[in-house]
Amino acid sequence: METAQSNSLERTLQLSVPLSSVDADMNARLRQIAKTARMQGFRPGKVPMKMLVQQYGAQAHQDALSELAQTRFSEAVREQSLRVAGAPRFEPRPGSADGMFEFTAVFEVYPEVKVGDVSGASIARPVTEVTDADVDRTLDVLRRQRTRYQPVQRAARKGDQVTLDFAGFLEGEPFAGGQGKGHQLVLGEGQFLPDFEANVEGLQPGADHSFELTFPADYHAAQLAGKAVRFDVTVHGVDEPVLPELDAEFARTVGVADGSLETLRAELRRNLEREMRNRIKGQVKDRVMQVLLEATELPLPQSLVSQEIGRLRDSTLNEFAARGQKQPDMALPDVLFEEQARRRVALGLILSELVRAEQLTAKPDQIRAVIEDMAGAYERPEEVVRWYYQQPQRLRDVEALVLEDNVVEWVCARAKTEDVPTPFEQLASQAQ
Repeated sequence: METAQSNSLERTLQLSVPLSSVDADMNARLRQIAKTARMQGFRPGKVPMKMLVQQYGAQAHQDALSELAQTRFSEAVREQSLRVAGAPRFEPRPGSADGMFEFTAVFEVYPEVKVGDVSGASIARPVTEVTDADVDRTLDVLRRQRTRYQPVQRAARKGDQVTLDFAGFLEGEPFAGGQGKGHQLVLGEGQFLPDFEANVEGLQPGADHSFELTFPADYHAAQLAGKAVRFDVTVHGVDEPVLPELDAEFARTVGVADGSLETLRAELRRNLEREMRNRIKGQVKDRVMQVLLEATELPLPQSLVSQEIGRLRDSTLNEFAARGQKQPDMALPDVLFEEQARRRVALGLILSELVRAEQLTAKPDQIRAVIEDMAGAYERPEEVVRWYYQQPQRLRDVEALVLEDNVVEWVCARAKTEDVPTPFEQLASQAQ
């Protein structure tokens, strides 16, 4: 057995297996097939071996060769204590010795990971407080989500729901998408172009109105971008919004069984605080991961990057299917996912090394605390906790979150971490 190194991560092994072992394995496979094989004119299990060799011999030989090569490869990497990244590629060697199948195994190994110095990195950790005003704003959002509309006999104004017919004309001809019947338009929500809504505002039930407007130059429909059109509208009704009263009935509609407004406010505060904790944790984690990437240089096994590209591509296609969208006619190219894949592979290697070297393993009480925190967002938290503990995979998913939290804490303790007072509204408006 010979070993060679062609670059920093790629390795090659020169290996061989006796052809007698390949033949023995192939014959064993054929004998197994013979027990159940069916061919016209023969009872199951009574097919002559010669016919089985003709039908299945080539595949049985290839399967035997592949399995023995993989076994020999596994033995060799154990002997040399190599950490193989991805699957090897086997290449037959010409001119093999008599009675031997000689081949080259080409593969990559995991890089040696040395996490860089993070002490000079700056990490801003937002700090916020949920106030009574924040709870009031959330209550207002809940009320607006339950708005009902009642008819009025007056001119339409912002916030009203207007029921109307409309027809659009480009150079005197109707254009695609420019017609609607019985459409309900809430003024001020930006459903239509601002100029369109401005012309509807002030119209009363029964009114007919024609007006011109010009589509924006960057309008998504190219045939209308920058074009002047005419709209004819007929208003059938104007309905004004009516918000529900902030009372016991409202509290019950949002899930507070006893109808207590105090209970509702307390639950909203807890939910907002949980949301802010998660948002802050997410922002700090993103910054920590970037710090680790910037501080640590390491080559990446292309086999792992390729595997991650495949997972990202499959995930994207699954999202298309979940949304009922047609999948792209062409295969999504690797370049669309390569940057994200390389980032994920690099972080996976760095985090794994940090957890090992610094003993940042997830403890049972940490896992329990995370599960209970997530369960607190549900009506029956005890059932959610039981659900997590019913399946080992669910616990492993939570364990992965705890490991990330431990890494974040480790980095923050060594970097220049500063608590930055941040208004609740600013945090709430930022995308995670």
